[in-house]
Amino acid sequence: MSDQIDSGRRGLLTGVAMAGAAAGAAGLLAGAGSIREAHAQMLDTGISENSVLAKIRKAGVLKAGYAQTGPWFYKDAKTGELGGIYKDCVERLAGEMQIKVEWSEVTFANATVGLRRGDFDLFGSSAVYTMARAMTVNYVGPLYSKGTLCLAHKDNAGRFKTAADFNDPSVTISVTTGASEEGRIAALFPKAKVITTTGQVTLGAEPVRAKRADLWISGDSDVILFAKRNANWAYAVDPENPFDKRPNTWMIRYGDPEWKAFLDFFSTFMVVNGEVERLFQHHMAKLT
Repeated sequence: MSDQIDSGRRGLLTGVAMAGAAAGAAGLLAGAGSIREAHAQMLDTGISENSVLAKIRKAGVLKAGYAQTGPWFYKDAKTGELGGIYKDCVERLAGEMQIKVEWSEVTFANATVGLRRGDFDLFGSSAVYTMARAMTVNYVGPLYSKGTLCLAHKDNAGRFKTAADFNDPSVTISVTTGASEEGRIAALFPKAKVITTTGQVTLGAEPVRAKRADLWISGDSDVILFAKRNANWAYAVDPENPFDKRPNTWMIRYGDPEWKAFLDFFSTFMVVNGEVERLFQHHMAKLT
């Protein structure tokens, strides 16, 4: 009788122990799940899933638009390879994010249209600040600043010496449609006549070469590089004194604060550590 009671008691105790162990294991598993969930919450970035930043991290691809204007962004005539200050900056950004870049070439005239339409998520070429652009797209950074110069034919070497000589009814200025300088001519040189060209920026110099225009107006680095490459007929007017300096940087769409904040601080990093200036000197030397 006693042996039967002891045996039953041992079975009961064993069952309780096994049940306790099972419950403990279940508790540990549940606890592990809670820990994982808590850890995931700790790692949650708070970035909206609708942000470009979240989308490109997930897809592993950044769609970037560009327009050619050396030394900021250009295509090697022999190899077709892309190069430039901002091309390198975009590639640096993508490399550190461990994603790839998908490039789309556009003109400055349709750059903001393509950006707003969603053809690409970053205009990674040289975009000089204008109020008209700022009312439709958002600027990043800025990464750099850019002045303005004019290029003239050497036959007019005695006629144009400084920017003060441009504001005259007898002067015709050529500018590329969509270039930031297009909207500034009326304010800077209201007496001058204006003609426009379409396509890439340097096509604006063609009317000067053909003597259909007296001056080509563009960014300081554009004019300096073009004048050096075409020294047989062209010269930059007063190249040591660019005028109308403005921020020069990238563009994105409005309505994406995470993407904007991310790019803003990346731009600050690139400026503060001198990387943009180093790239500027490198590409200017390379193109000359």
